[in-house]
Amino acid sequence: MQWFPPTRAAERGAPPREPGSRVEEPADPLAAPLAGLDEALTAVDAFDRVLVAGLLRPQPAQAAGLTELAHAVAGTPLAARVAEAAEQAAAGVADEDHFLALAAARTALLGSVHDALMSRVGETLGRTRDEETGPAPDGGQHPANLLAAARSWLAGLARAGWQGLDHELVSGAAHVVSAMLPDPALRRLATLLDGFAAELAASCPGASLDRVPERRWADLWSRALLLTVPGAADVPRTSGATGRLLPLGIDVQEHATAVQAQVHAVFEPADGAATRLVRAGVSVPKPDTVVGAGLWQLLRPHMSLLAAVGEGRAMELVDMPMTTEGDLLWSDEHARPSEPADAFATARVALPTATDATTAPLDRHPARLAVPVFLEGYSAQKESNESKVGEDGDDGKRGSDGGDRDTRDDRGDRDALTFTFAGQRLAVDTDRMPSAGPLTPEAVAASGACIGLLRWDAGAFRIQPLAVETTVRKKTVALHAGAWAGGTTDKAGVKAEKAATDAVTVLRERAGRLLRK
Repeated sequence: MQWFPPTRAAERGAPPREPGSRVEEPADPLAAPLAGLDEALTAVDAFDRVLVAGLLRPQPAQAAGLTELAHAVAGTPLAARVAEAAEQAAAGVADEDHFLALAAARTALLGSVHDALMSRVGETLGRTRDEETGPAPDGGQHPANLLAAARSWLAGLARAGWQGLDHELVSGAAHVVSAMLPDPALRRLATLLDGFAAELAASCPGASLDRVPERRWADLWSRALLLTVPGAADVPRTSGATGRLLPLGIDVQEHATAVQAQVHAVFEPADGAATRLVRAGVSVPKPDTVVGAGLWQLLRPHMSLLAAVGEGRAMELVDMPMTTEGDLLWSDEHARPSEPADAFATARVALPTATDATTAPLDRHPARLAVPVFLEGYSAQKESNESKVGEDGDDGKRGSDGGDRDTRDDRGDRDALTFTFAGQRLAVDTDRMPSAGPLTPEAVAASGACIGLLRWDAGAFRIQPLAVETTVRKKTVALHAGAWAGGTTDKAGVKAEKAATDAVTVLRERAGRLLRK
């Protein structure tokens, strides 16, 4: 496998070696320890445990967790405010501003972990990163009473703790969400609060919970609290992007009532500026009966790019709105299909020199890592995961995926797939591959080249395959997770789409009858 672009070692900054000297094989750069990472995550975990029992009547163990968080940001601009907030919270008299400071400290620590991991990835891949964040949003006027009401509800959660949840407390978010939704500027926070409250309501009463998703709920709580700061949830500034878009692959994220498709691509500006990595996403609500390939029927009408990816074509963009973080705010009016573009050719030629997009401050979290990479020359192995159960400790809370994944539940009962190259190993995350395409774990295991997203989970880097090259009947065949995005003649895909069509038709008929009544 080749991580670096095909350049000489001296061009990568390595010192020239003496003639006849022995060449040392470099250690796996992705597996090397990162200074301060464990300490930062330990402080985050300590604070997350504080929120379990709540801060209405803090105990000594909770005071210790608050102190650990304050010590972790000592010497930073947050130090004084967080120290005061920790002291007041330990005494049981913290107000909303104190909770806001604690949430900011926690977010800053996870942001530092994100930045350290991204720096390691950049060093390993030999790619540069765009550090420009662009001008700040305008900070439009928002109803202060609604932001204050949201902050008050979140403070109430912190005082009660996850074990103190009840329906009366959780239902307090309903009127806040209802008042926020009509305002587009507040819809981001309203959606977060709505989903968070629904998840908490499904877990009430908190005292009966066998297991608390500490990392996930603390992530949602901290993010929501920071979004109550005026201007924090404003839409980022955009500019018009004109040039050629070369798709790499599609990442599909599915939930019971919603689905999102995110296209990762290389953008070549028409003015000759440096190529950069960009994303374009579309999200739609869905019935829980629509699964598999049927998802594309819901997504296609909202984004012509999906059809282009399925057909293996590039797109020509003209003044497409794009944020400084590399997110295309897709509008079909600003795009048209172009010539055929093979994703693996793009990965081999254009990807190594593309600039990684920057990440907005509030989005800097280890769970946000999804860096497009290209691997080849590896061998794939399957091994039993039973011997690795529990190695990460704390029921997998170090998995920084925002979901507090339990390593034992998710990976302990199946074989783990790894890629090995030059004596180095990289775990393959086949759990993230969607059923809405022809890409399967078996195809990945038989592959010789892979386009994927480099992620960080359970304390280690993993690769999520988006497409692979494999050999079928002595011919090289490319299999893409998003191959059915624009339609398919595959028997399994056609069958799944027909089932989805039937399900949607039935639901529409039922909805029509209800409306007529």
